Amino acid sequence: MRYAEKITHSPAARSTAAALLALALGLTASPALAAPPTGVATKTPGTHPTATNTTATDTTGTHPTAAQTGGQLDRYYDQRLAWGSCRESPEDTMGGDLDKAGVQCADVTVPLDYAAPRGRTITVAISRLKATDTRHRIGAILRNNGGPGGTALESPPYTREAMKEVGSRYDIIGFDPRFVGRSTPLDCGWPVSFTWFSAGAGRAGFDRQVALSKGLAQKCRATNASVLPHVTTRNTARDMDVIRGALGERKISYLGYSYGTYLGTVYTQMFPGRYDRMVLDGAVAPGDYGPRLLKGTVRENDRALAAWASWAAGHHAAYGLGRTRSAVLATIDRVMARAARAPLTIGTAADAFRVDDTHIPMFLFMGIADDTDGARASLAEQVSVLAEAAKGRPATPSPEFREMLRFALSGSDSPSGSAQMAIICGDVPAPRDPELYWRDIERTRAAHPLFGPLTENIGPCAFWNAPRENPTRVRHDAPSLIVAATGDPRTTYRSSVALHDQLPSSRLLTLKGANRHAVYGEYGNACVDTKVNRYLATGRLPGKDEVCVK
Repeated sequence: MRYAEKITHSPAARSTAAALLALALGLTASPALAAPPTGVATKTPGTHPTATNTTATDTTGTHPTAAQTGGQLDRYYDQRLAWGSCRESPEDTMGGDLDKAGVQCADVTVPLDYAAPRGRTITVAISRLKATDTRHRIGAILRNNGGPGGTALESPPYTREAMKEVGSRYDIIGFDPRFVGRSTPLDCGWPVSFTWFSAGAGRAGFDRQVALSKGLAQKCRATNASVLPHVTTRNTARDMDVIRGALGERKISYLGYSYGTYLGTVYTQMFPGRYDRMVLDGAVAPGDYGPRLLKGTVRENDRALAAWASWAAGHHAAYGLGRTRSAVLATIDRVMARAARAPLTIGTAADAFRVDDTHIPMFLFMGIADDTDGARASLAEQVSVLAEAAKGRPATPSPEFREMLRFALSGSDSPSGSAQMAIICGDVPAPRDPELYWRDIERTRAAHPLFGPLTENIGPCAFWNAPRENPTRVRHDAPSLIVAATGDPRTTYRSSVALHDQLPSSRLLTLKGANRHAVYGEYGNACVDTKVNRYLATGRLPGKDEVCVK
């Protein structure tokens, strides 16, 4: 969110479309939704807390506890998982890669509605790379890559690589949250796969965004009304606890990035005592999470864009964007002004895309959350294509940029966008009045003309039905290691500090000087990686907050 960036790493999983979804990502009559579970095998009781004890601590909302449902959740906690191949077809490259790495996959059956555990069920897809150092095995660690709506089924092999020596002591578990990836899907049939657009340069662009957002919300209700109330972070946390129980673990460790830090925090509040080691990377405080995910991030984004512009100026010979930071930023201003008058044409024939001033800020936003040379070069290539189009010249995008355009401007991956928005809108209510958003846009436009209309813009949640449960608030301390870069433009450093303040026993590991979202195992900073792995190996948090340098 994703401002929650979904983290993608392996060649099979690393697509621009998937990364796009991870900002700040209708059910058909599938058998999994048609009837209660049948034939669920059980295992010997006693390997984990009972369902009654596990969920009785869920006091932050209005959801019934297991005790109130008469222990009807036991069959989910006690189910025996059928581990097998991750490859679903000969064309399934990701599944084949997982099989080669020794990963196994399974489906976990969970109730659609935890208040009605004998009702309709869905499945959550999980993967497991078992510990090889069984003599010193610590336990299982569950990973979430953010989004919301990000997959993590593909994660175990590169998680073990990041964990280095300690990785062999864990069963590493990836999972696709409910209605994401290979779990029971959700598709609203949207004409776009992505909804995080700018209001553009004026009222006309904003009015188009209002109409689009309203139409997307109506389409989801028309196709999935009975399912949407259950697409929430709190239900994903409940699914996580069922996964813990089905694995036979009394406690489970957790590694979450971006939105995944919010999910991890929610789990600690709903199930205190059920977790072991918690790593929250690129953290978002619960008070900062909601439908207006990007609000409050405009200054960090302006600074990250300026830093990128300085880099691009130093590579003027390659990209032709300007020889100084100011010149590069002026190029962007000219592109925006031209796109506000009429859409730019990128590509040709069937691969032609129409890009206007509501789209360009989002492309820039996506490109500045990584300050490595490779990421900066990719964004420079995209801006150079836009600049050519703004001059009326033929503009041919790279395959990567073409995939990004297709994802953002078509419904090619409608399920991803549908799931992401359903989770966000199902968690926290959004303001309903479009004029409130317009006033916020106009207030920020003068100082932040590029990112203000993006971070303050309206979205489908303004037209969504109200959530069934209250948002999760921090009521329990949770010892955890929070990792944050000072220049993170997605989940800001301020938000990580706020979460740290709410969890007195946590420790904050700061990476100074990086405009980067997601650090541990992703950025290549040896200081951060060593300190996180030390915590995962020993279970002991540092005695005080620590700092690494880029």
